[in-house]
Amino acid sequence: MAKIAAIVVFEAERVDGGAPIFIAKNPEEQQRMAFTLEKILDANAHDLNNGIIVLVDHSSS
Repeated sequence: MAKIAAIVVFEAERVDGGAPIFIAKNPEEQQRMAFTLEKILDANAHDLNNGIIVLVDHSSS
């Protein structure tokens, strides 16, 4: 089963706990942060098109 590895937002009030939350200053920084975290966490970034990017670990373990 997949699990949420991290969440990247630029409006902190949009999310509330459950996974590590990274807050960017603007949408451009949000994209850069998500790309970098995607590599570090070996996860997939999924843009929900509402100001939230969710990084998901799809590995089977």
